[in-house]
Amino acid sequence: MSGAAALGLPVRAASRRRFRRPSAMPGFRLTFGFAVAYLSLIVLIPLAVLLLRASALGPSGLWDLVTDSRNLAALKTSFGLSLAAAAIDAVFGLLIAWVLTRYTFPGRRLIDALVDLPFALPTAVAGICLATLYSGNGWLGAPLEALGLKVAYTPLGILVALVFVGLPFCVRTVQPLIAEIDRSSEEAAAILGASRARALATVILPPLIPAVLTGFALAFARAVGEYGSVIFVAGNLPYVSEIAPLLIVIKLEEFNYTGATAIAAVMLLMSFGALLAINLIQDFSRRRFGHV
Repeated sequence: MSGAAALGLPVRAASRRRFRRPSAMPGFRLTFGFAVAYLSLIVLIPLAVLLLRASALGPSGLWDLVTDSRNLAALKTSFGLSLAAAAIDAVFGLLIAWVLTRYTFPGRRLIDALVDLPFALPTAVAGICLATLYSGNGWLGAPLEALGLKVAYTPLGILVALVFVGLPFCVRTVQPLIAEIDRSSEEAAAILGASRARALATVILPPLIPAVLTGFALAFARAVGEYGSVIFVAGNLPYVSEIAPLLIVIKLEEFNYTGATAIAAVMLLMSFGALLAINLIQDFSRRRFGHV
């Protein structure tokens, strides 16, 4: 009789314990404690303080603040344009990632490096560059205004800035999956007589949908909280091109800390709801289409 059987242990369980490789990280309790402590200090405690400070207004005061026409217009501008910018980034980010991954052409490495430029460029510098480029006498603004399309100091300028800062997220999340797609599946679809459009819709895009949604969520989260690159090109007109983060700064300059934290808390709840919905759709797409 083996030692495991003598001790009353199943042979398979004993062999698993005997040959289990030691983990490079410390035990579960230690790592879990560090993770919870770090998350609490960096994320949970500040958010709890924010919500606690905003609760000083009470439900009626918070509702009055949210339904204020200027605050409501700023929230609509921020979240509406952020969703639009994230959708544009998701589409064109997929196209850029496909070109950079599947094709070789002169200047590809340069373009690939330029994709990450919004990560390294200070947001204020990006805003000044966009305002100069799209102003009435700018290189792009002048011909666009001649066609009747004004970009700078309008909601369209905000959209351009948000697309600029969110594009790298959509490119970098999709690019690794495109590189892992087995080309034999595309060849099989072509051999079976599928057109390019059908092969794209049934073979290529389904495995990429979860990554596209991840990039969309990241771009949306970045756009909602964007401030530096927007204020220089937005015009900051109340009810027209004023964003919610700017309204928070205005409240702070007026020493209205409760109002500022209340608007921030509303943005937090709205952002959490939007990201939760995106994650649920992403989880459904993973279960529906599977992984690459």
